[in-house]
Order: sequence, then C-alpha cells, then structure tokens
Amino acid sequence: MGTVVFSEIFKAATDFHTAATILAGLAAAATVMSLAMPLLVDDPLQKRMKSVATERSRIRARERERLMAAERKGIRREPKAYMQSVVSRFNLAKHLGTDDAKQRLQMAGYRGPSAMTTFLFFRLVAPLGFMVFALFYLFVVNDLGQPALIRLGGVVFATYAGIKAPELYLKNQMAKRQAEMQRAFPDALDLMLICVESGMSIEAAFRKVADEIGTQSVALAEELTLTMAEMSYLQDRRQAYENFGARTGLESVKSVVTALIQADKYGTPVSQALRVLGQDSRDMRMAEAEKKAAALPPKLTVPMILFFLPVIFVVILGPAVIQVMNLK
Repeated sequence: MGTVVFSEIFKAATDFHTAATILAGLAAAATVMSLAMPLLVDDPLQKRMKSVATERSRIRARERERLMAAERKGIRREPKAYMQSVVSRFNLAKHLGTDDAKQRLQMAGYRGPSAMTTFLFFRLVAPLGFMVFALFYLFVVNDLGQPALIRLGGVVFATYAGIKAPELYLKNQMAKRQAEMQRAFPDALDLMLICVESGMSIEAAFRKVADEIGTQSVALAEELTLTMAEMSYLQDRRQAYENFGARTGLESVKSVVTALIQADKYGTPVSQALRVLGQDSRDMRMAEAEKKAAALPPKLTVPMILFFLPVIFVVILGPAVIQVMNLK
C-alpha cells in the first residue's frame, strides 16, 4: 500500500503539467512578495520624521490653546475706557509718544494696547497731578517761609518731575527686569545646551528651559515661552529670534540670537556656540560680582566714619573719662 502511494506521488511530481503549475504558483508568490516587501519594511527615518512632525503639531496646538486661555483670563487686557477716551481725544500718541516707547514697554514687561495707552495717559496726568499738589502745598498748606517767586519755582520743578516720573519708572522697571534675566541667563544657556545635545528640537529645548528657569527668573521664562510661541506661528524663525533679543535688550541674549540665526541659516551645529556663549555669560556674571565687591570699600567708608568710629571712641575713651570724673 505504501509503495503504491509513493509511486502515485512520484508520478504526479514528474508530470509536466503538475510541475508547470507548481512553478507558476511559486513565481506568482515570489512576485507578490517582492512587491509587498517595501511596504512591510519598517523605515526608522520616516517614522522619526513623522513623530517629529506630530510633536511639532502638538506643541503648536498646545501653545495656541495656552494663548487663547491667557487671553480669556485677561492677560491681554484692553485699555480702560476713560484712559482710551483721553488718549484718543487729545491725540496723545502724536504729541507725547516716542519712537521707542513700545520697545521700552516690552523690555519692561508691559505688552498689549493697554500698556501704551496707560503710559501715554500717565505722561499727561502726572505733570498735572504734581503741579496741583505743589500749588496746594506751597500756597495753601505751608509756604515754608519763602517768597512767592521761590514757591513758584518749586511748582515748576514739581511739574518737570511729573513729566519725567513715568519715564523714570519705566527705566527702573527695565533695569530691574534686565538684571533679573542677566543673573539667570547663564544657567538657562547650560540647560539649553543639555537639551540640544540630548537630541531635542529647539522648540522643545526652549519649552524645557522655560519650565525649569521659572524658579530663578519669571521674566526670562516668560520671554522664552513667548519666543517659542512665535517660532510656531511665524513663518521665519529669524524674526522670532530677533524679537527675543529686542525684548530683552541684553547683549548676551543678542549674541545667542545671532548664533541661533546662523545655525538655522547655514545648518551649523549650535551646541558648540551655546557652550562658548554660556562660558562667556558666566564670566560676565563673575566679573560683575567682582566689580560690585571691589566697589564696597569706598561705599563703606562714610557709614564707618559716621556709625562705627564714634562707637569705638566711646568704648575706648569711656572708661578713661569715667575714671577722670571719679577722681574729681
């Protein structure tokens, strides 16, 4: 029985038609596999590029939702009605506005239409307020024993101080904000270097640094977040980088902005530039600390003469004076 079955199988295998059918089936299967193999092979590069595009879209959507939520919460507040009415009625933007007022307001941390309106309003109101207060105090409350001409000069001086008061306040806010960002910027550069060398995109690096540096400088974290949002919205990253440098007004930030623009334009690695600039920023911070330390002795001279030396004289000469008084 086994011999008969084997002979039948051998006969079927050696049959020309059967062999042709088997070969045709194998050829068809090979053709299908050759066409299907490129579709089945996993392309790591294509997969990574797709994940990067997905991450970019996710970041863009997240920042859009954040900005919309911030606008709903009132961060971008509209100017108050009475301020807007006064500014529009007297055309203060033309008479009291300056060319760099908007940039200085941004450097001080004030953005949106309400910032400019408030600044122009107080540039009008502050001189009037100072003048009215000086008139009331010098001519009604207390004349200080001075003639009318001297008191009138005091009123003029108070009015001039009112003109300069908004600008001085804005300058002070700019200086405080820049000093805060300058102290935290070397650490931000180190964090950015770590993020870039670990394979993060520049947008993800900006976001990570903004989240981490917020404990040291809220202003710097705010600027980094705004720059990241502009990088997602603007067509050209260069504009976002330049806006970042203009808003901060720091030379160290402008140097980093230049390095980022060159890296984005020519495709050069940005990690080496960040490392060098981070070291320069740390050296500048140390030099500033040494400068402040070197300025302490002259500053302490007058307080020591006024407060320390009299106490030392009392401690040294006090017992001798007491003994002389007892001898008498």
